[in-house]
Amino acid sequence: MPFRSWIPWKSGPAPSTLAEDVARLAADSRTHRLFDWFSRHERDIADFQLAITAVPAPPFAEHDRAAWLRERLQPLGLTTSIDAVGNLLAARPGLHPEAPAIALSAHLDTVFPASTPLPVRRDHARLLGPGIGDNASGLAALFALASAFHAAAIPTATPLLFVANVGEEGEGDLRGMRHLYRPATPESAPPAIATLIAIDGAGSDSIISQALGSRRFQVVISGPGGHSWSDHGTPNPIIAASLAVEALFRIPLPAAPRTTLNVGIIEGGTSINTIPEQAVLKIDLRSSDPHRIDDLEHALRRAVAEACAETDAHAPLSRPCLFHSITLIGERPAGELPESSPLLAAVRAVDAQLGIRSELLRASTDANIPLSLGLPAVTLGAGGAGGGAHTIREWYDPAGREQALRRLTLLTLLLAGLPPVPSEPR
Repeated sequence: MPFRSWIPWKSGPAPSTLAEDVARLAADSRTHRLFDWFSRHERDIADFQLAITAVPAPPFAEHDRAAWLRERLQPLGLTTSIDAVGNLLAARPGLHPEAPAIALSAHLDTVFPASTPLPVRRDHARLLGPGIGDNASGLAALFALASAFHAAAIPTATPLLFVANVGEEGEGDLRGMRHLYRPATPESAPPAIATLIAIDGAGSDSIISQALGSRRFQVVISGPGGHSWSDHGTPNPIIAASLAVEALFRIPLPAAPRTTLNVGIIEGGTSINTIPEQAVLKIDLRSSDPHRIDDLEHALRRAVAEACAETDAHAPLSRPCLFHSITLIGERPAGELPESSPLLAAVRAVDAQLGIRSELLRASTDANIPLSLGLPAVTLGAGGAGGGAHTIREWYDPAGREQALRRLTLLTLLLAGLPPVPSEPR
């Protein structure tokens, strides 16, 4: 459904422009009530961000954080539920309940395993802790928006759906978004979503409207193993894995379209004096062109096969001993908003109103799923500044957060529609 069908500013023979729509919204006293809430509650938002960072949410175990957040969203006039894969859904009704919702999402999961200490703390203005920016800042923005709309008691024409989703990081493979955008069946129907605004990480001057495709593989190389002295000469899976990595390192990668290959995990071995029985590699391939990913996959498969054959050839045995398997463990589809997209025009109109000089970016985010389906979606930042993402030294500075919250608010009102103020009875 085109979002402008629900914007209430149309009157007379000539439809208003987006710039005029945004200017009216920015001047509306109800919008300023929302802006004022952000100004008065920055300390509360930061406290929330610190608190939710301290609730572990490792991949495939986001349930504790979802339950913690649900307790804090329920008093805000939202109907909450947790779906079959663990997504937390918090629905706010609109004046047109039959309309698809404008969804605002932030992912619950972090890259850190459950054993990671979470020493969350303040250091002057900065907030510190693993996951404090990616994506506790997005979850804090989600909470701030829901809180402000509740406190200001402002209705929207279409419903809003606040989503804290699972599975954005690593091998989560966007499973939360895949579930939200699953095909309907007689037994199960996904929520009706008109547009997705994903909130991820710091910053307020980017528009991620282009979905970066990726493909992830687990390579397992296996052999008989043995003692480093008495079984010397038995093919070593780690040697084969090393040869494969060396071959992958030498693959020329184009700068346009930008294409990358990363060996992110190497595992294997029992002890220093043991020929290992197994070596495991986890490899990430990315490109804006899916054909380049196809080429890299072929090169990966060839490199592993040749590395195993070369390792076997150096063994004093008459038959091959190494076996390998290559398993697809994740695939993020590519896609993008066309330049003519009404959603892209809406974000740009909001940015122009706020004086934000935004830049179009390509990245792998929760928006990959709807964008790959040709559906409107965009990923925006939660404001402030941050660094050290995906490390235990991660930090977030909330200075400038309010600008991002205003941006998200204006975009939400533009998409969902702010009804006219009822006229006073005479």
